[in-house]
Amino acid sequence: MKLTITVDGKTYEVDVDAAQPEPPAAPPYAIGGVNIASAPLRAPAGAPAAAPVDSKPVNEDKVCRSPVSGVVVRVAAQVGQSLQTGDILVVLEAMKMETNITAPGAGKIAAIAVNQGDGVQAGQVVVEFE
Repeated sequence: MKLTITVDGKTYEVDVDAAQPEPPAAPPYAIGGVNIASAPLRAPAGAPAAAPVDSKPVNEDKVCRSPVSGVVVRVAAQVGQSLQTGDILVVLEAMKMETNITAPGAGKIAAIAVNQGDGVQAGQVVVEFE
């Protein structure tokens, strides 16, 4: 095939051989000593569905959940303690800030589901009431 090319105002005629390029050979791969032909890359599968924070059903009126993910800095309440609305139950640290988890109402603590140093997820039950 002949092409005409102009460079800096000067015209050139060029003969070009248009050969069909050969596809590159896929290198073989070995896994456990078995040769495997390479396969095209695939997009990774979507992330698996998140497991529920608490698997057993609970009476929402009898629990206090963490509003944020973080680390328990201090457990301020004790099992059997009587509480008033707004009493501090647990203190969390998230992003270098402390968050007080307070009693939503008056009552008595039946169980504390976290300890100092535990990591908690948003929505996780931290205290159960009687």
